[in-house]
Amino acid sequence: MGNTGRAIDRPEEYIVNVTPQWLPAWDDDEGARRATTLFRGRFGTEPDGVWSAPGRVNLIGEHTDYNGGLCLPINLPHRTYVALRRTGDGTGAGPSDAVVRLTSAQEADAELWSRPLADVGPGTVDGWPAYAAGVAWSLAADGHDVGGFDAAVDSCVPYGAGLSSSAALECAVAVALDEVFTLGLGGDDAGRARLAAACIRAENEIAGAPTGGMDQSSSLRARAGHALLLDTRDHTTRHVPFVLAPHGLALLVVDTRASHQLADGQYAARRTACEDAAAQLGVATLREIDPAGLDDALARLADGALPADVVRRRVRHVVTEIARVTELVGLLESGRIRDAGPVLDASHASLRDDYEVSSGELDLVVDSARAAGALGARMTGGGFGGSAIALVEVDQVDAVAGAVAEAFGLQRLTAPAFLVALASAPAGRTR
Repeated sequence: MGNTGRAIDRPEEYIVNVTPQWLPAWDDDEGARRATTLFRGRFGTEPDGVWSAPGRVNLIGEHTDYNGGLCLPINLPHRTYVALRRTGDGTGAGPSDAVVRLTSAQEADAELWSRPLADVGPGTVDGWPAYAAGVAWSLAADGHDVGGFDAAVDSCVPYGAGLSSSAALECAVAVALDEVFTLGLGGDDAGRARLAAACIRAENEIAGAPTGGMDQSSSLRARAGHALLLDTRDHTTRHVPFVLAPHGLALLVVDTRASHQLADGQYAARRTACEDAAAQLGVATLREIDPAGLDDALARLADGALPADVVRRRVRHVVTEIARVTELVGLLESGRIRDAGPVLDASHASLRDDYEVSSGELDLVVDSARAAGALGARMTGGGFGGSAIALVEVDQVDAVAGAVAEAFGLQRLTAPAFLVALASAPAGRTR
């Protein structure tokens, strides 16, 4: 897609920055303290508790979740913390008199957001409150007895980095509401799948981002030390061990600091192209296309809202990406993670050339990381900015990060930020 980056406006301030900027994760004590302090300051009382949910990084399986495909995310150690207090009974005639009040440390200058839950609906809430209030709306719409509540949010999940800060917020609110209104969903995987569905509906219908559900499923259902193999056709899961240290490896995540927005039309356009292609081919989703018959399927596609050659490239990415997920799972389960580099590289090439969701910054991360010795690298998340991952030798993490930082400096781009991903725990109560 060719995003040219964020050049520094004043040349006299330009210095090549080769010192990587690291993004630390908070421990639960710090996260709970921050959220509780904010809650006391804005609401003048104590919360019922603090709940948190992780961001995620996807190892492989990009833009497959809304096509009935497979994806393979892990949860990050970086989490969003929500201090929450129930203010309404959540019983009787429903949420007509329930009021939702929200505040966020990431929106320090904003006024306290307040609205009756009965007034929340598609097209009625803008900005970050849509992700929190939308979950309450979705649960109530599904028949759960959700009442009013106050909530204060603080987070160390990088915002706008394609690491699911929105899903982390949704899922932290979901497990909090589940507990304070005794909905009984958070105790097992089946219930957590229902919470994930409520979060997905909130993001699709209230926030207006047509995401496919991988992010929420990972945040609520993945396990520490494992990647989550999610089959989005039937929402079944399998937990795949993902611990790199015994192999002498680490997963480096690079936030390009380039703007990442899923609600600006580009993401929706990709989804529409896939749905139109499935309709032309007479299948429910692109998952139904056998890779062995891909060429025949592509030949059947005709011009429509988009030229046929564009649609063919979109379909080719989805079908081959689903196959790459299966390949990577096989490598992980057989202990051959060191052979994963070419799979990651092929995924990035497909996302860049066939799906056209990469950017100049993402390509620069991938190219400079590989040149510095990474075994493989790819963009991750929805694209159009955001983050990339690189599989690196554990003793080369600093060197690869430094090479990427230097490449950005030489291109006069805003300095990227870095973290090392460890497969971490799902959403739950923190305090």
